Amino acid sequence: MKVLTINGSERARGSTWTAARQVLQHARERGCETEGVDLADKRIVRCECGRCNSRPEPCPVDDDVAAIVEAMIEADAVVLAAPVHGFGPASLMQTFIERAGVGHLRFARPLTNKIGAAVVVGRRYGHLEVHAQLLHNLLLNRFIVVGSGFPAILHSGGERGVLSDAEGMDALRRTVDRIVDIGTALAASGTALPVPGEIERRLGRTG
Repeated sequence: MKVLTINGSERARGSTWTAARQVLQHARERGCETEGVDLADKRIVRCECGRCNSRPEPCPVDDDVAAIVEAMIEADAVVLAAPVHGFGPASLMQTFIERAGVGHLRFARPLTNKIGAAVVVGRRYGHLEVHAQLLHNLLLNRFIVVGSGFPAILHSGGERGVLSDAEGMDALRRTVDRIVDIGTALAASGTALPVPGEIERRLGRTG
């Protein structure tokens, strides 16, 4: 299976980058193919058209959002990683979530039945609120959301940054294990889950 991380920090090589790389490293140790996307290295434009919810076609803005969405579609599991900024997710991650959601994902919900998880990094406060927001976004896009029991939240203090947070790193690794174990079990079961759009067809509507 393929695991994709999306690092939503404006600092491309900061604490959240380190946490995302730990996700990828552990996934590789479990035999997965991996890919990491750092939004700080991409062109993510804030939409100003005001027609996102009424436009009947995907967003025409020429930036990297569409390509990142394609990477999410190609992956089997997606881990959203974001730092806490001002008691909320970093603005770059928030912009990406909004642009990807109303600009591309709301039409056919192509991420249905992908496995999803969230990792949040911060100094002291706001971790759980940001973690909940990321989980709500995963649920909105019909991911199968997994976790370790405890949320993968990491404190960035200490001599080695997030690597000093032994409990948080354990939750991160356990989350990756859950991703791989559930993905492997689903693949082995041969059970056909509902495809994108099937729920809408059952209800006689689209969107």
